[in-house]
Amino acid sequence: MCGRFVVARVGSELAGVLRAEVVPDDLPAPSFNVAPTARATIVLDSAKTEPPTRRLATARWGLVPAWAKDPSVGSRAFNARSEEAAEKPMFRKALAARRAVVPASGYYEWQGPAGSKVPHYIRPDGDEPLFFAGLYEWWKDESRADDDADRWLLSFTILTRSAVGGLADIHDRMPLVIDVDHADVWLDPTTEYPADLLDAVVDAAPGVVESLTWFPVGAAVGNVRNDDPSLIEPV
Repeated sequence: MCGRFVVARVGSELAGVLRAEVVPDDLPAPSFNVAPTARATIVLDSAKTEPPTRRLATARWGLVPAWAKDPSVGSRAFNARSEEAAEKPMFRKALAARRAVVPASGYYEWQGPAGSKVPHYIRPDGDEPLFFAGLYEWWKDESRADDDADRWLLSFTILTRSAVGGLADIHDRMPLVIDVDHADVWLDPTTEYPADLLDAVVDAAPGVVESLTWFPVGAAVGNVRNDDPSLIEPV
């Protein structure tokens, strides 16, 4: 799964390799402990332009579908199992047309039995960014006025798959990491056969995992109020 991740640089730096054309000035600051319901930077292709415009955007972690009564549902939808995304009502429409890439520096995973779990920091072996395959949705707050800046909420989820390689020794699930070649097709909202595309990204993920490294870190990461570079130092 993916319950916490790190963005050690501003999103515009991490997503530059994806050639985003629109980069807002108010993207979230770097964070060493991004948790569900927090704001983070995502990359998406806006389908409202022809051709679609690739842009960075600030979104809340935890998918809130358009039909939700309130945004609280997002706290339970920060991950989406890739095996279920094409059929599950919560995710299938977003898979068809609203796919995103979530740029990160790395993520945390916990290993061991309940009560004595050890956090690990998982990141690329070099200085390159890590990309997660995600989905996004827009939710409208009908209680707010049309001109209210908070009337529309952009939210996202990170897809997961069964863990592979050494990561399977830490946890049975892992975020669906995506390489740059697949990211271009993933972001294109006009891509046909999204279920087949998802299968291709799932199949390619083990190749990305080969470039990752990981090590234990301190227990301080378990508290979402802690957010500084010491969280990613090996112990």
